[in-house]
Amino acid sequence: MYADVLDTLSHNDTSYKIQDHLPRVVVVGDQSAGKTSVLEMLIRARIFPRGHGEMMTRSPVQVTLGEGSRHTAQFKGTDRVYDLSSEAQLYELRKDVERRMRKNLKDGETISSEVISLTVKGPGLHRMVLVDLPGIISTETSGMKPRTKEKLTEMCSKFMKNPNAIILCIQDGSIDAERSNVTNIVQAHDPKGKRTIFVLTKVDLAEQNMANPSRVKKILEGKLFPMKALGYYAVVTGRGPQDDTVESIGAYEEDFFSRSKLFRSGAFRASQMSTSNLSLAVSECFWKMVKDSVEQQADNFRAMRYNLEAEWRNTFAGIREMDRNDLYEKAKDEILDDIACLHKITPLEWESLLQDAIWEKISPTIVDDIYLNAAECDNASNFNTKVDIALKDWTDDLLPQISIDVGWHTLFKQLETIIFSKANKDKDTADLFLPLKKDILNEIEKQHKWQTNAQKRLSVIQKNALEDTAVTNKMQWDNSIAFMERILNERIRTAKTDLDKCIGKKDCYF
Repeated sequence: MYADVLDTLSHNDTSYKIQDHLPRVVVVGDQSAGKTSVLEMLIRARIFPRGHGEMMTRSPVQVTLGEGSRHTAQFKGTDRVYDLSSEAQLYELRKDVERRMRKNLKDGETISSEVISLTVKGPGLHRMVLVDLPGIISTETSGMKPRTKEKLTEMCSKFMKNPNAIILCIQDGSIDAERSNVTNIVQAHDPKGKRTIFVLTKVDLAEQNMANPSRVKKILEGKLFPMKALGYYAVVTGRGPQDDTVESIGAYEEDFFSRSKLFRSGAFRASQMSTSNLSLAVSECFWKMVKDSVEQQADNFRAMRYNLEAEWRNTFAGIREMDRNDLYEKAKDEILDDIACLHKITPLEWESLLQDAIWEKISPTIVDDIYLNAAECDNASNFNTKVDIALKDWTDDLLPQISIDVGWHTLFKQLETIIFSKANKDKDTADLFLPLKKDILNEIEKQHKWQTNAQKRLSVIQKNALEDTAVTNKMQWDNSIAFMERILNERIRTAKTDLDKCIGKKDCYF
C-alpha cells in the first residue's frame, strides 16, 4: 500500500520544495567523499558522470528505485529506456545526465537547484527514492561563480529541512576527520540523529594510511564526531579506475572486508560493513519513515477536512446539506440554464447588437480611409468609382474576418452578461459557483471555433450585397441618407471637440 502511495506522490512531484514532506534519502557529503559512488552501489549501476578532484554533480539528481525484471533507467517525461546491462547504453546515460546538468546551469552558474529526475528498476533493488546532491566544498576555486560555497550549503539545507528526509551522511575515510564539513551541517538539521545514517567511505585507503586504527573505531561507534546517527557503516566504493564495474567493485569490497585488519581488530562489526548491509538498513529506515509520514499526513487531512466541513456549514447555510454530486448537478443546471437564456434574445435584438458592434469596429475604415479619401475627387463619377474599388478590396481581404470576430465577441459578451447578472441575483450560490462559471467562460472563449467554411460563405454574401446597388423604395433611400448624415455629423462634432481642446476652447459644439 505504502509503495503505491509513494509512487503516486513521487510521480506528481517534479521539483523539490521546502514545504514538500515526501520521504526521501538525501545523500550529502564533502566533494569527492564518494557519495555518488555509494549511490551507484545502491543502484547497482555506474550511471553518473565521472571525474577526479573536480565537481561532477552540479545539480540534484533524484533516483526512484523499484523492482523490475530488467535493469533499466528512464528520465522522467521521456520515452527512452536505457539498458543498464549494456556498457554502451551506460555510457550514453552518463553523457545524458551530464548534458542535463550543464543545461540546468543558467547565466554561468557553477551549480543549479533544478532537479533531474529518473527511475531505475532492476531485480532485487530496494524500493526507495534517493537524491544525490552536489558535494560541499571548503574553498571556492577560480572559475566558480561567487557564493557557490554558500549556495551549496543552502541547497543541502533545503533538502535536509524536510522532516521526513533520511540523511545519508558520507564521510571520506581516507582523510583526517577534522577536515570534514558535512558532519556539522548534518548535525544542525538532525541534532538527535533520529533520521541520519553515517557512512564512512574508502575504508581500504583508511586502513592503508591510518597509523591509529582506534580512530576508525571511534568514528563507527559515534564517539569522534559530535553528530549522532541511527547507524554507522563502513564501505569500499572502488579501487580507483573509472572503468570498474559495480560487480568488480562489489567483489573487491567483499575481498577487502574478508581480510581487513580493521575488522579483525574490532574497529567495526560485521553488520556495519559492506554496501549490501547499508542498502538494507537504508531501505528499512526509508519505509519506516514512509509509513509514519503517510499516517501523519492522513491525520492532517482528516483534521483539515473536519475544519473545512465546519466552515462550509457556517458559510453556506442554505445548501450545506448537499453532497459533492448534488452540488455538481446544481452548478451544471445553472450554467446550462444561463446558456439557454441566449435563445430569449430576439432576432431584432441580435440585429441591433451586431449592427452597433460591427459599425463601431469598421466605421474608422469606412469614413476615414474610404469615403473621406474618395471625397477629394473632383466629380461624382470618380468618387463612386474610387469608393467601389476601395470597398471591394477591403471586403475581399478583411471584412469577413472582422465580421466573424465581432459576431463572436458580441455572442460571448451577451453570455457573460447573462451569467454574471444571474449569479448576482442568486445570493446562496453566487460566491460558490462564480469561480467555476468564470473558468467555464474562459474555456468557452479558448475552445470555441466557427465552421471552417463560415468565412467563405460570409464573404460570398457580403460581395453580393456590395454589388447590389438597387434601391427598392424611397424609405430605404431616406434611411441610408439619414444614416450617413448622422455619422458624418458625429465625426464633425468629434473633430470640432478635438480641435477646441487643442486650442484651449471649452464647451464648443457644432
